[in-house]
Order: sequence, then C-alpha cells, then structure tokens
Amino acid sequence: MAHVLIMPRQGNTVESCIITDWKVKEGDPVTAETIACEVETDKASFEIPAGAAGIILKLLFAAGDDVPVLKPIAVIGAAGEEWKSAVGNGEWGVGSRESRSENIASIQNTNITNNDPHSLFPIPHSPGFASPRARNLAEKEALPLDAVSGSGPGGRIIERDVEAVLQNRPPLTAAAKAALAIPSIGTGIGGRVTAADLAGSPLPTPHSPLPNEEGSITETPIKGIRKVISDRMFKSLSESAQFTISASAPAAKLQEFRTGVKSQSSLAEELGISKITINDLVLFAVARTLPRFPYMNAHKTGEIIKTFERVHLGFAVDSPRGLMVPVIRNANLLSLAQISSEAKRLATACQNGTANPDELSGSTFSVSNLGSFGVTGFTPVLNMPEVAVLGVCGIELKPVADSGTTGVRFEPHIGFSLTINHQVIDGAPAARFLKALCDAVAHIDLLLAAG
Repeated sequence: MAHVLIMPRQGNTVESCIITDWKVKEGDPVTAETIACEVETDKASFEIPAGAAGIILKLLFAAGDDVPVLKPIAVIGAAGEEWKSAVGNGEWGVGSRESRSENIASIQNTNITNNDPHSLFPIPHSPGFASPRARNLAEKEALPLDAVSGSGPGGRIIERDVEAVLQNRPPLTAAAKAALAIPSIGTGIGGRVTAADLAGSPLPTPHSPLPNEEGSITETPIKGIRKVISDRMFKSLSESAQFTISASAPAAKLQEFRTGVKSQSSLAEELGISKITINDLVLFAVARTLPRFPYMNAHKTGEIIKTFERVHLGFAVDSPRGLMVPVIRNANLLSLAQISSEAKRLATACQNGTANPDELSGSTFSVSNLGSFGVTGFTPVLNMPEVAVLGVCGIELKPVADSGTTGVRFEPHIGFSLTINHQVIDGAPAARFLKALCDAVAHIDLLLAAG
C-alpha cells in the first residue's frame, strides 16, 4: 500500500511550512531515511525524511509552496502503483503553483458557453490561452502572448514558455517596456487584446543627450522566510497601536562589571561568567524588573489580555535566514550566568539553523539590541501578541551636571527604546517600567548582589 508523506507539525504554534527544496523527484527510489525535502517556517528550517521505502509516485506540492501542517505532500509506493487512491478524493491535484493555476483556468474555460460572450476567460488555443503566471510575466515584460507557443496541456501557454521567449529577446529599458505595455485584458472576443487597445500606449521618449540606459537591476521575489517575516511585521503594525518612548541609563556600572570580569578571568571562569556581555546584563535586568510590572509581561489576544507570572524572554538574533527570536524560559528565575549561557546556546542554534520551533515561540516580552551597530535610537516592532518590546541602543557619552559646581561632566549612558501596544498600556505606566529598568541598569551591582 502506498505511503503518504505529510507535512509534519513543527511545534505547537506552527500552522504551515514552506517547501524550500525537493531533494527527490518523481520516479526516484527512496528509503525511509532518504531526505525528501527541506521546509522552513518563520522560525527555522528542517529536513523531512521519506518515512518509507519505495518509489516517489507523486509530489503534490512545488518548491516555494506554503503547505498547511498535516497536509499530504508526496506519495511513495511500488513502481506502477496508482497514487490517487492513497490521498483520497479532494486531497490531490494540488501539484505545483503553475499547474494549479492551469487546472483552475481549464475548469473555468470548460464552463464558457456561447451564452456568455462577455466572459473574461480566454478561449482555448487562442494567444490568450495562458496561465495567470504566464500572463503576469508577459505583461510585466511587455511581451505579446501571440508571439509565444504553448507547451502546456492543450497548447496552453505556461510560465516557462514566456521565459524561453524572453531569453532570446534583447533586454528592454523601462521606457521601452512602457511603450510596449500590453493590457492584461483586451476588448476583443474572450478578452483578446486588439490594435485599438494599444492605441493609447505611450510612445518612447525623445532622445536625450544625457545617458538614459539603466544600470544593472536585480529583481528578487519576496518569498520563503523573508515573506513570512514581511507578513508578520505588517500584521503587527496593522493590528496594534504602537507607541515608542525612549530613555537612557548611566552605563558606568555595566562597564565596570565587564572590566572586572576581564581582569579576573580565572575567577570569572570558575563562576561561569567569563563570557558575560553587556547584552546579558541588560537581559538580566529586564528579567528581574518585569515581575514588578506584570502589565508589561503580557499578551493581547483578541479582546483578552493575558498577564504572566513567569518571564519568557525573547531576544532578537540576526541569523543567515533572517530575524529570529529565540526564548529564554523562566528568565526571572535564572542567574546572570544561566541567562548568559542560555542566550549563547539559543543564538548559536539560530545561526546554525538547528533551533527547534518550541525554542522560538512562547515569549512574553522581547528585547532587540542594535547597540553594537552604533544605533542611538530606533522603533522596535512588537512581536505579537506581546504588548511590549525593548530596543537596546549603543552606549554614548552624555553631559551630566557636576554637583557642587556650575560645570558638567560626561558619563557613559546606554539608550533604550520601548515600544508598547497603546491598546493595552498607556504612556505613564510604560514610563514607570522604563524608569525602573534604567535604575536597575544604573545600579546593576546592587541587582546582582540581591540575586
């Protein structure tokens, strides 16, 4: 009996995964351990083994598709075995995005009758008989579809047919493309583009003595992890009232502690704090300050606000795959050494692509540090459904009034930018938390002494 390979659930919060690459093709023999494909979520990437020995009978999705978890993605069985019955009615036919568009359009074209002369779907075997992706690419590149021969079912023009013609055509400037622009739907029968539709096309601009050639242009589709991050950031800003306040804290004690650790390297090694960073100290201060302000350690889900006793502290990591936010669990109960060790372990896992989904979800408050880049202020975006996120800036000298004199002295200060969801937290309560955090950082030695 054929084996159906499904998209596994990668953690409790993951609803879908993007297939980034198939390692097998239809007809390939596989064992249970053979890696069938690589997938990624907005958190991490994973390899999926075939799970059974046999022949790849069918790949149900294409690389680049975003597939819901527990959805069939491939069928494995004996050579010649019928695969459709293994996935059941309605579960197959998903194919690649290109073929799915073709299937939909073919069904729509089948339903065109003589009683529907104004249908926008092109008639088969006409130059307009093209898949949506092929039509979009042709329109973008100002390529008439009647110059393209179709290689799809029934002579249908698909994307690769358009790409083949474009490879043999000299590149066009933006002005040339504008002059040749073809509307996606024409006024002719079945939506065909007529000469009258092109009458209003703009003419090329007159020759200019100035260079009018464009430099090299690279177009990169927004897909995979970048698209997931893009969608999450947009959703965060569109579904919450984000408001940022800024402050700075004296950083002399932070720097003194780091200097002391370096100067006492042997003792620091014994205590497990030899690799403590400024960011570790800030994370420790945040974890110890948040329990006093439970409204900051919260989620907004619909019309419900959830506050948490424990601090599950997320921190931003710039990984090769993009922004990732691993989570230090129960951070308010951990020592500085434990926070430092866990932060480094999680950051390394993100960099290597080995972090699992549960390590990348469930944070109740997040920290984003751009201080190492010399940033002195920014607006961090909420990691929904959290209601607050802290941005950590660089350390810089600031003038401070010199008590007992009329002069000033310069002292190091570390900057903080706190973004809140104003639907949940008002400015004054947020300012109270930020002031308490600045005090904790300014007197980090006392905070450490208190344990």
